Amino acid sequence: MASPHNSWSDRILAIDIGATSIKFCHTDLLGTLLEVPRRRPTPYPCSPERLIALLAERISKSKCPRVGVGFPGKFADGHVIRPGNLSRPGGVTTEIDPELDREWVGFAFEDALRDATGRDVKVVNDATLAALGCCDGKGVELVLTFGTGLGLALEVDGSLQSIRDVGAEVFEGGLTYDQAIGERSRAEYPERWQHLVERVVQRFVAEFHATSVHLAGGNARRISPDLFGDLPCPVVINGNEAPLHGAVKLFYH
Repeated sequence: MASPHNSWSDRILAIDIGATSIKFCHTDLLGTLLEVPRRRPTPYPCSPERLIALLAERISKSKCPRVGVGFPGKFADGHVIRPGNLSRPGGVTTEIDPELDREWVGFAFEDALRDATGRDVKVVNDATLAALGCCDGKGVELVLTFGTGLGLALEVDGSLQSIRDVGAEVFEGGLTYDQAIGERSRAEYPERWQHLVERVVQRFVAEFHATSVHLAGGNARRISPDLFGDLPCPVVINGNEAPLHGAVKLFYH
């Protein structure tokens, strides 16, 4: 049998769309990264057509027949339910543009990428893709992604659960989870941010009765493991590449 490293037909192109940047990497059938991930800035204003054009250009340069994509908003059945920060014309520091938001809501993003590239493309929420990359299939596994905003996913005995997108929910003090836990908050108030992270993890562990927690995303590496000594379950801090590792499970799970 040919090694998965030697055949393009046995590779997956993994794409992790973030509110700040987009990562691209080829993986093998075990989810192993075959190269250093490449990054492109997320384009703003980020209309569906503009994002499709950027991704299609990158996908066309790959020989992979299968492409797994993480989308930074609520996503189901191939369609955008809510675009998250992509409806902000200048990125996370700007207000939502109602017209841009309307372009995204209900958009058949998965089919559009397939039509533009001729490849087998599967798209899920980015926190869901991170869960596929770091969960081990045992018990109630809670996944929180810390980056530009906050993402949430849940697996129970290896089965992904349908849960809400929490980023726009009010956390406390009138701030949403994205505002309180996102990168801008961390950069301005790093010590306070650590305490907010602790409270957020405690809150969701209690809500979902988690038996283990995985922290992923670009800012997971900035979180101190010492914050979680009082939790009733273990906390694993994963790297920023968890969604890339998870892309293969969209096709082989």
